[in-house]
Amino acid sequence: MEEPMETESSDYKPYTLSQTLTGHSSAISCVKFSSDGRLLGSSSADKTIRTYSISSDDSSFTPAQTFDGHSQGVSDLAFSADSRFMVSASDDKTLRLWDVESGALIKTLRGHTNYVFCANFNPQSNMIVSGSFDETVRIWDVKTGKCLKVLPAHSDPVTAVDFNRDGSIIVSSSYDGLCRTWDASTGHCTKTLIDDENPPVSFVKFSPNGKFILVGTLDNTLRLWNFQTGKCLKTYTGHKSSKFCISSTFSVTNGKYIVSGSEDHCLYLWELQSRKIVQKLEGHTDTVISVSCHPEKNIIASGALGSDKTVKIWTQEK
Repeated sequence: MEEPMETESSDYKPYTLSQTLTGHSSAISCVKFSSDGRLLGSSSADKTIRTYSISSDDSSFTPAQTFDGHSQGVSDLAFSADSRFMVSASDDKTLRLWDVESGALIKTLRGHTNYVFCANFNPQSNMIVSGSFDETVRIWDVKTGKCLKVLPAHSDPVTAVDFNRDGSIIVSSSYDGLCRTWDASTGHCTKTLIDDENPPVSFVKFSPNGKFILVGTLDNTLRLWNFQTGKCLKTYTGHKSSKFCISSTFSVTNGKYIVSGSEDHCLYLWELQSRKIVQKLEGHTDTVISVSCHPEKNIIASGALGSDKTVKIWTQEK
């Protein structure tokens, strides 16, 4: 059966660089838009997190807050569903919960015994999930800052953790080559995704509808899995990802695309259905480690490693 994809590709509007944000003094580790789309957050090896607010006409980002407090580099950040709170994950073995507007530290979450590499809120934003080089996944209570569960999740560092859209399932990935899903309330492992080969898994996230998971592996490949059936549906290649834990994401504001960073200093966009590369964005001067798509507008943010240290904003031509 012929997939009717040609029309979509030919209508593709390219993204172009619209702004470069230069606040950080060391490698960027993560960029993320807030759930309400009003802020962009960036974390860095310089031990800080920064937020930028979007202008009312969506044309530019200006610095909003700097979040100081971690004693080592920060690897990840996530916003709560109402965009009031932010959590950061650091090499100092802690997570910190921040008030987004004031920049104030609310709580420090202690318990991991090695670098905390990844974190996310559940959609209800009463729980945080984190993954660490100590090979565990931890579930935390936002209100009290207490650790609710320690999951002996993997046999190597945990590279990504995410909740599905109703908060009932957690997915985790690891250098051990596995992706696992967990019942968020019991902490029981519900599935282990096994492929024929098992290269280290560098990233995982649920699709917006919660039916699929996007999995990045250090063999320069992204895969889309139906996690209920445990089947790999699509494979995306062409980018470089063999050393670093590069994030990827879904672009759904204008057609359906997969977006990823790459070790060749570019961003890649694939049409989700056809798996064709529709654009390669050039401009960074080091590995593009993190990408994020604005929840409503056709805007992509990217962040790059140490010889670049910038956050770049890409917009679609009107």
